[in-house]
Amino acid sequence: MSRPHVIVLGNEKGGCGKSTTAMHLIMNLQREGYRVASMDLDARQRTLTRYFENRRRFAEEKNVRLLPNPHVVLPKSDLPTVKEMEADETRRFMKAYEELSKDADILVIDCPGSDSFLSRLAHSWADTIITPVNDSFVDVDLLAKVNPNTHEVEQLSLYSEMVWKSRQARATRDKGQIDWIVLRNRVSGIDARNKRYVEGVLEKLAKRVGFRFVAGFGERVIYRELFLKGLTLVDLKKTSGLGGKGLSMSEVAARQELRRLMECLRLPSLESLAQAS
Repeated sequence: MSRPHVIVLGNEKGGCGKSTTAMHLIMNLQREGYRVASMDLDARQRTLTRYFENRRRFAEEKNVRLLPNPHVVLPKSDLPTVKEMEADETRRFMKAYEELSKDADILVIDCPGSDSFLSRLAHSWADTIITPVNDSFVDVDLLAKVNPNTHEVEQLSLYSEMVWKSRQARATRDKGQIDWIVLRNRVSGIDARNKRYVEGVLEKLAKRVGFRFVAGFGERVIYRELFLKGLTLVDLKKTSGLGGKGLSMSEVAARQELRRLMECLRLPSLESLAQAS
């Protein structure tokens, strides 16, 4: 079995844009010719899954063809003991992984905004981990404890330690490496002191922990509007913007953000994936 490149969207905090980022990655990668499959590990919220459901409904109502992709939802186990639960979830995760890997160059996994065994398991299989964080110290606290006066990093938080253990597990299993990207979402275009402080802390933390941090999506209403239709910025090229009268300035700026993000990911080319298989 050929192994796809696995991208895990992970963060133990909700509302940071994991599912929105995942959907835009999936659709953009499909447009570039990759075969993409996806897995939703948040069976309670199901945000990525609902995104696909909205997309199918929009396509039916408008009688348009939008590219589908293989997608599964993997719920938590309901077995009585922790040992049984973890064994069951490992078995079902590997079964879904193997099934989706048959015809996929890239597998995108959207994790819940909380700690779970399934999320930790998925992180250990990642080639790329993307951790979206809002541009505030509330979200930075997920990664590290910061001194309120000096803004120096005092100690790593639980999520950073979990990623470190995932890297160890991956290296032990197949000597593979994980590229960890912290994605600054909802970044304001206005220069502010807090924004500079957050950037300074992330720079220090990146050197200490070993991640790359890049700018993601700005705070734009368009992303909430797109979700209701199941669309992404990639689709606006075909639908001429949400208003149907060409792309607005906000939509053009948002598409530029997506292009910059894709360039920063440094994903393997289709040719290299074909050679690896």
